[in-house]
Amino acid sequence: MTGEIWSREEIDSPCVKVCVVHPDARLCVGCLRTMDEIAAWSRMTAETRRAIMADLPSRAGQLTQRRGGRAARQARGD
Repeated sequence: MTGEIWSREEIDSPCVKVCVVHPDARLCVGCLRTMDEIAAWSRMTAETRRAIMADLPSRAGQLTQRRGGRAARQARGD
């Protein structure tokens, strides 16, 4: 069934299915939203969603490089 009844003008979610919370910035490294924003997304107004979407590019600078994993072991000589 298609038609105008089923179409909705909503802001798409910025989710890219990389759901990992940065330990310092407390942002999802995939979509850059806070956990509160992710949890409330489906209940937000279009205006609130637009405001968050507009702010997301400025949040990328808050994510610093983590020093764990293989790269950190190689730097230490492990």
